[in-house]
Amino acid sequence: MSTQPGPPRQEPIGLYIQRVAKELNRAFEVELSAVGGNVPTWLILVSLKSGKPETQRQLADAVGIRGATLTHHLEGLERNGLVARERDPNNRRVQKVALTDAGEEAFQRMFKTVVAFDSQLRDGFTDKELETLRKLLGRLTE
Repeated sequence: MSTQPGPPRQEPIGLYIQRVAKELNRAFEVELSAVGGNVPTWLILVSLKSGKPETQRQLADAVGIRGATLTHHLEGLERNGLVARERDPNNRRVQKVALTDAGEEAFQRMFKTVVAFDSQLRDGFTDKELETLRKLLGRLTE
C-alpha cells in the first residue's frame, strides 16, 4: 500500500492564476504589437505620461523594471525617438526621462488598444462581478 498522495482533484489555485495571467499577457502583447508596442514600452510610456516619475530611478520603481533591463528598454525607446534622457545638471548621476512628441503619439495609439483590450476583458461581466474579482485577487495578493 502506497503512502504517496494522489494527484490533486483540482488544479492548485496558484498554478491556475499563473496560467491565466500568462495567457492574458500573451494576448495583451499581441494587441500591443499590432500598434507597434509591447508591455514594457506601454508600462514606461504610461508611467511617463502620468508625470510622476521624472528620473530613471523613479521610473524603475513605478514600472517594476530594474537596472540593465530598464536601461535596455530606454535605449531602444530613445533610439526610436519616443523618450528623451538627459543628465540632471545638479547631479550628473541622475538621468531625467521624458516623453517626446513621437512618444506621445505612440502612447495615444497604445492607449486606444489598451482601452479596447480592457473592454474585451470586461465584456460579459457585471460591475458587481468585476468588483468581486478585484477584491478576491486583492485578498490573494495579501
